[in-house]
Amino acid sequence: MLRGNHPAKIDDKGRLKIPNGYRTTIEEKHGRAVFVTSIRGTSVRIYPMPVWLDLERRLDEQNTSHPVIEKFLERVAVYGQEAEIDAQGRVLIQPRLRQSAQMEGEVDVLGHRHFLEVWNHDRLMARLENDQFTREDQMILAGFGI
Repeated sequence: MLRGNHPAKIDDKGRLKIPNGYRTTIEEKHGRAVFVTSIRGTSVRIYPMPVWLDLERRLDEQNTSHPVIEKFLERVAVYGQEAEIDAQGRVLIQPRLRQSAQMEGEVDVLGHRHFLEVWNHDRLMARLENDQFTREDQMILAGFGI
C-alpha cells in the first residue's frame, strides 16, 4: 500500500528519484516497470505496470465508446509513456508531461494506495488552498462510514 507524502526533487534530466519507502514497496510487489501518465496534465501519475494493466483490463470490460472513457484514454495516451525504475530508483518523466505539470525542482510524491501522484510543490499548495475540504465533503465521507 502506497500512502503519505514524501518530498522529492526532479533532476536536470527530468528524472524523479522515487522515495525509498515507495520504491521498495513497488519493486517488491510489482517489479520495476511503470506507466507514467496524467489525466489533466497538472500532476504526474506513476502506476506500477501490473496495476496499470489491471486498470486497462477493467476498461476493456466496459463500453469503450463511452465519451468519458474515450476522454480518459485520450489524455493518458497524450501524456503516457512506459518507463522503468532504474538502478538508482529514478524514473524519467517525458518532456511534454514534465512541462505541462511543471515538474522541476521541489515536488511532492503522494501515495494513493496503488499508484503515486507527483505534484509541483507550489502548485499542490495552491490547489489545496483553493479547494478547501468542506463540511459537505465531511458529510459525504460520513455516508461512506469514514
